[in-house]
Amino acid sequence: MEIERKYDVNGPAEIAIEDFAGPDGKVTVDEPETWRLVADYVDTPALTLAAHGITLRRRRGGQDAGWHLKLPVAKGAKREVHAPLGAGVHQVPARLTDLVAAHLRGRDLVPIATLRTTRTTRKLRDQEGRVLAEVSDDVVEGRRQNADRPPISWREIEVELVDGRMDVLDAVESRLRDAGLAPSPSGSKLARVLGADLPSESGRKDGRSARAVLIAYVRRQRGQLLANDPLVRLADHDDDSVHEMRVALRRIRSLLRTHARLLDGDRIGPLDAELKWLAAELGTVRDLEVLTARFARRLADQPAGGPREAEWPAVLAAREHKARRALKKTLRTPRYFALLAAVDDLIADPPFHGKANRRPSALVARSWRKVLAKYAKAERLPLGAERDQALHATRKAAKRARYTAEAATDVLGKPAAKLAKHGERLQDAFGRRQDALVAQQQLTQLATRANLSAADAFTLGLLLAEERHEAAEAYRALAPIWKKAAKPKLLRALAK
Repeated sequence: MEIERKYDVNGPAEIAIEDFAGPDGKVTVDEPETWRLVADYVDTPALTLAAHGITLRRRRGGQDAGWHLKLPVAKGAKREVHAPLGAGVHQVPARLTDLVAAHLRGRDLVPIATLRTTRTTRKLRDQEGRVLAEVSDDVVEGRRQNADRPPISWREIEVELVDGRMDVLDAVESRLRDAGLAPSPSGSKLARVLGADLPSESGRKDGRSARAVLIAYVRRQRGQLLANDPLVRLADHDDDSVHEMRVALRRIRSLLRTHARLLDGDRIGPLDAELKWLAAELGTVRDLEVLTARFARRLADQPAGGPREAEWPAVLAAREHKARRALKKTLRTPRYFALLAAVDDLIADPPFHGKANRRPSALVARSWRKVLAKYAKAERLPLGAERDQALHATRKAAKRARYTAEAATDVLGKPAAKLAKHGERLQDAFGRRQDALVAQQQLTQLATRANLSAADAFTLGLLLAEERHEAAEAYRALAPIWKKAAKPKLLRALAK
């Protein structure tokens, strides 16, 4: 994980990195090391990777020569994946192209820019000698490939966190600002070289109609889908990427369903089916992630001894590993790439009817009334499996209403934001009960395995009792949350 900040140096400013050392000796500064770095960046001719904040380069020189793929994770943080240098810039390692396959979809990679950097690096260490951060003074020359314009040159300070905390970056930034430096407006050196060539959706005005709301929301979810795709391919454990990718799909499906009256069903139906398929593939892994973590917490709370030494968790771990491998194969299939293309087509050419130009308030209100109706139906049913199913249907309706309100918040303001927040609380409350019910089913299934040991049987019985208690508690906790969410004034405010 690369966490760094960049600062522009204007003119021949002298940056005394020695001053970063604390007067009390708590932070020391190493002697400088200077490197000559040459980085060749590759992308599609349309700069598909750069448009999503991804960089792929072949670097020569320095201590980390080789291929570097940088994937954005959060502001100022990127996941960096390395591969050996190889024979040349035209031979990109297959492992790295696989990680960006969802972006490439068969498109060729070509050299797009070359950067030559003279880098002087100094390490900041604590009293134990641990490297907290690296401060690099970079003098850079960047040239755009196949472009009729001269190279550009600049100087910047790059501060990368190593084993320190975020407050180390804050302290260094304070010193740099005192020296007259300002944070770089470019997210990367490559972005500075590409300049106006870099595709961007910033400043896009989608409008205030139901049509605009849906397309803007689907576009954001497509971004989340693509951002998490390489992280899912990398993951060998629960890092939240499967969950985030699955949520993006669910949000797209929810908006398509709440806007169904405005859309051509002949085009949306097949897309909805494919979204459902991929969500189910992700769901197999996600459900096992949740159960594994849930049962691990339960076991950790048990007294020391037999219950902690249960054998059945290995069964769940093996299932999760197998499901994860199957999911990664799915992400390499033509069917998956066709789904991504269909989402692109929806954004570029949405199949709307005439009423799509109206404000989205009616759609938000309708989705919320469905939640009210489903809960009322569930409450009329006797306790048991039928009511559980009805409550689960209410949860799905609350989730759909939440996403519909979320999508319209920029247009409808606080009334939509409040509904979205109530929808989220309902979703969580219903989900707590549903998770306990699913856990009970899984525990019961595990308890019916042949040759079950006495220790496993005992542990499974304890956990099953805990999950039954959890389900009952979750149901009791639902009433006050529902009472607030069902207030008529929420819908009245939406109509104003």
